Amino acid sequence: MRFFPLLLANMDKDFVSSEDEECPVLVPATVNRIPVTIITGFLGAGKTTLLNYILTEQHNKKIAVILNEFGEGSAVEKSMSVGTDGELFEEWLELRNGCLCCSVKDNGVKAIENLMKKRGKFDYILLETTGLADPGPIASIFWMDDELGSDLYLDGIVTMVDAKYYLENSSKNSQHGVVNEAIRQVAMADVVIINKLDLVTNDSLEKLRSHLQSVNSAARVIETEKARVELDSVLDLHSFDSCDETNMSINNRVYVTRQSNLSSAHNFIDEVTSVTLEMVGSMNEEEFDKWLQDLLWEKKFVGQGGKKMEILRLKGILSLVDEPKRVILQAVHELFDKTPTTVWKEGEQQICRLVFIGRYLDGEVLKTFVQGLMKNS
Repeated sequence: MRFFPLLLANMDKDFVSSEDEECPVLVPATVNRIPVTIITGFLGAGKTTLLNYILTEQHNKKIAVILNEFGEGSAVEKSMSVGTDGELFEEWLELRNGCLCCSVKDNGVKAIENLMKKRGKFDYILLETTGLADPGPIASIFWMDDELGSDLYLDGIVTMVDAKYYLENSSKNSQHGVVNEAIRQVAMADVVIINKLDLVTNDSLEKLRSHLQSVNSAARVIETEKARVELDSVLDLHSFDSCDETNMSINNRVYVTRQSNLSSAHNFIDEVTSVTLEMVGSMNEEEFDKWLQDLLWEKKFVGQGGKKMEILRLKGILSLVDEPKRVILQAVHELFDKTPTTVWKEGEQQICRLVFIGRYLDGEVLKTFVQGLMKNS
């Protein structure tokens, strides 16, 4: 169930149904959708190092890679940057372990559509963004394009953070009214990798940890050197889907801290923080959707500094009246998605857990409105 800020519903007037026509027997087709992991991070954070590390490790996957940032030091990048006068063009490079790399000059959907022409040669996609990219619109592609959504699903967003220079980069002014790119990338993340630990002191690292926790309390944080991580910590995350075939804990996939974070103390130039709420009871789905539309689309709620709250990312688990299953909620910017998952057990306490990540958030205001939506609490 996907919700968009603009709904276009022009029905075909020439469509005619007849009760006399016999419906054909439909045989469901089994289509294995391909997971997509977005790797983002500010300039020099180590995105390409992580990418090369994943490609050279043993993972029993045939990985296709879409690159749209090219540096001077990567052998993989150089092998594909063979255009004259620095111009790049599409070329495919098949690696020894079965991975498939692609450099594309097309953006967004076009690049992915070109990649899907080679379906069968890969079973996983890594998409590396530029250092200044906002991963939000890229993530939204997999919700908004129904054709792509039938073939692919967004597995997660992994953000690389330079332990030495991130705080400096995140404190710089961005364009007027726009969130600093480095902070936005952390706000969108399901996993944050603090890279280059060997270049910072313990005191500097602690300041960085505190900053990241304040911006995005819902992300898992991994610390490393040279982008070396356990592959299962960045691949097959199922951060955006309702995969529950193995009875995996939804609370682990939609990570939400139990301690409500209602702090209004901001030290960041873009005023990006996170607020976590947990409340006992259920919500009426229609009332919740209306409130969420007012929050995401209309931006009706005033937060810190008298400014309207702006949601960058929202995730959570909902208990809805008349719905026997837990419902996973995901939102990126103005687009949100609700997916029923596992059934609440008999006698189990039903709760709603929400993590809001955005600008000018006021935890007390959010808490008041969410409490007003709760039933049976």
